Amino acid sequence: MSGRNHSRRTVLTTGAAVAGAVAGGAALTACGGSGPDGGADGRDTGDVPAGTTLATLDEVPVGGSIPVTTPDGKEAVVSRPSESAVAAFSAVCTHQGCTVRPDRAELRCPCHGSTFDAFTGAVNRGPADRPLPGIDVRIRDDRVVTA
Repeated sequence: MSGRNHSRRTVLTTGAAVAGAVAGGAALTACGGSGPDGGADGRDTGDVPAGTTLATLDEVPVGGSIPVTTPDGKEAVVSRPSESAVAAFSAVCTHQGCTVRPDRAELRCPCHGSTFDAFTGAVNRGPADRPLPGIDVRIRDDRVVTA
């Protein structure tokens, strides 16, 4: 019986490692750049054309953030640090590729507890040691659009 448990543990551990590698690889592919976080400057350069709407201003609370899916299917977060400012980041945790969730001024990874600043993408608490890749956005009329 213990051999069976060991085998199951090996399968679960290997499966989790493969899933993390696949998710991490997808994040790097989605970013399209050459740097470790995506673009050469750590920005997510994705396949979304400039001017693409990610959210309306009414959907994003001032001092908070919301999850969004980009038109090319990538998970992202749009944040609003003030009435006149917006920011966006990949929602893929830089630790092992889980999807972070908005929680007021933080983005929390449900898998291993990493937290990120919702307005800068910086790591607040590990195990992640790299910030979330940013997505260039701006306000156009009443919408948050890619820049």
